[in-house]
Amino acid sequence: MFKKMLFAALLTVTSIVYAQSSMVPTTPHGVDRSLSALTQDQQMQIRDQVETLAQDSLRIVQAIDHGQLGMVWDKASSVAKMFKRADFVRKIYIDRSKLGAPSFRKQVAITFSQSKGGEVPAGLYISVDYSTQFARENKPVRELVSYHLDNDKVWRVSGYSVR
Repeated sequence: MFKKMLFAALLTVTSIVYAQSSMVPTTPHGVDRSLSALTQDQQMQIRDQVETLAQDSLRIVQAIDHGQLGMVWDKASSVAKMFKRADFVRKIYIDRSKLGAPSFRKQVAITFSQSKGGEVPAGLYISVDYSTQFARENKPVRELVSYHLDNDKVWRVSGYSVR
C-alpha cells in the first residue's frame, strides 16, 4: 500500500515539490532575479542547463506520444526507478490513452524546486510544464515532465503527469 501511494506521489512530483519550493520559477528565456548574485559564468551554466532540459523534455513527451514509455523509464532517475518499469509504463499509458493524440503543445514554464523529503525524496527538481491540446479534450491539458538531480550530478526524468 505504501509503495502504491509513493508511486502516485512521484508521478505527480511537480505539484508536491512546487508546494515545497524554495526556489523561484524561471523559464529558458528569462532567468529570475535571484541569479544576479551569481557570476556571469555561473548564470550562463544555469541558462545552458535549463535550455538543455527544455529540449530534453520535448524529446521525452514525444517519446511518450509514440508509446516509448519503457525507454523513458530506462533512462529515468533513481527516484522513478523506485518503482517497477511495468508500473511506471502502465500508469502513463492509462493517463495518456484517455486523451488521444496531441495536436498542439507549448512549453509554458520551467520550475526549479527543492524537496526536503517526506512525500517525495529529498533533492533538487526541475519541472517543465506544457500546455497541450489532445484530440479527446476540449481544453488544453497540463503536461509536466519532472527531473531530479541524481547523486552523480546528472538531471534525469523523475516523473511525468497530465492534468
